[in-house]
Amino acid sequence: EKGFDFSGTKGWDKRHGYRSISFLTVPMKNHEDNIIGVLQLLNSKNPKTGEIVSFSTSIKMIESLASQAAIAITNKNLIRELEVLFESFIKLIATAIDKKSAYTGGHCSRVPEITMMLADAVGKIKSGKYKDFDMTPDERNELYIAAWLHDCGKVATPTHIVDKGTKLEKIFDRIDIIKNKFEVLRRDKEIEFLKKTYKLKNSDKTALKKLKGEYKRQMEQLDEDEAFLEQCNIGGEFMLEELQERVIRISKYPFKEKGKKKPFLSKDEVRNLNISKGTLLPEEREIINSHISITIEMLEQLPYPKHLKNIPEFAGGHHEKLDGTGYPRGLTENQMSPQAKMIAIADIYEALTAADRPYKDGKKLSEAMRIMGFMNKDRHIDKDLFKIFVKEGIYKKYAKKFLKPNQIDKVDETVIL
Repeated sequence: EKGFDFSGTKGWDKRHGYRSISFLTVPMKNHEDNIIGVLQLLNSKNPKTGEIVSFSTSIKMIESLASQAAIAITNKNLIRELEVLFESFIKLIATAIDKKSAYTGGHCSRVPEITMMLADAVGKIKSGKYKDFDMTPDERNELYIAAWLHDCGKVATPTHIVDKGTKLEKIFDRIDIIKNKFEVLRRDKEIEFLKKTYKLKNSDKTALKKLKGEYKRQMEQLDEDEAFLEQCNIGGEFMLEELQERVIRISKYPFKEKGKKKPFLSKDEVRNLNISKGTLLPEEREIINSHISITIEMLEQLPYPKHLKNIPEFAGGHHEKLDGTGYPRGLTENQMSPQAKMIAIADIYEALTAADRPYKDGKKLSEAMRIMGFMNKDRHIDKDLFKIFVKEGIYKKYAKKFLKPNQIDKVDETVIL
């Protein structure tokens, strides 16, 4: 035994009540000639007497078996390494998209969390439409990857549109230009007031008092209008028509630049300030929406193995609606897979509760679920999946893990279903 360590063999023998006497150990090498294991045979026996004897020095067959075993192990390792690399690359893309915009934050990484929570709950249901729904480990992995890739088309979306946090924002927020214009108006009003005051210095005090009152009123109006436009610029859920008309009135204030008369607000500024919901113009919204078409186009170019072939359909269907009014393909309920419907619910719920959107804070749980309840009634999402989402407490499970404490309030489930 000198020069050899048999402690492992002795320990194995002791645990199994065995005695190893003769050994044949052949190294298993991979395609890079690295040893990845050994093939070891114990206790060769004489076929006639049953006596334990030494192994034959002719080991070609054993070496062949070791080679085949090495190939099998190497193939398994390579497949797993490729799977890990593929999954890591997918997460890298999603992370890049999330990092691209502070406003989408961790959306790409949170949607898979909700999706798989819902998928696991659906798989346990024993009654209803989805009682027979079940996924193999490969199918589960396929859905998981699709959820990670559901917004991969956003790599092509211009950052200044994704990050448009206010209505007037381009490369910078143009509200600062408008505020400077208000300063110019105040200066002009002040100069006009001082000139008139000088002319009236020898007049009666009534005229001067009236002039001062008018000047004060004008300055207060400018302050109010400036504050109003700043508020309009923030964006929100809905802008009333009378507020839009006020923006138009303000845009017509007399204004001079380099001695030439110009509109106080340009047509583009008026159009942006009068966006009725959110911060995006229709054409900007269209660019944002095009990310899903780009997602599908990108994903359909990949040569998937058989067990991942549905990824484009799963990932590309999360903006479709059951009533056919979704995009980009206008699919109806029967044309959508359960997996695509799950990602759709996950995407909506994450977007409603996310605290990192451009023009709003994350909604409270009750408000987010109330909105999803309306979407359910309008057939925008799958009613059976939504019922599971609610009844199995998926929304609460996610909220405890990802939402801020002040967002979590009581939800009346009877109202939203």
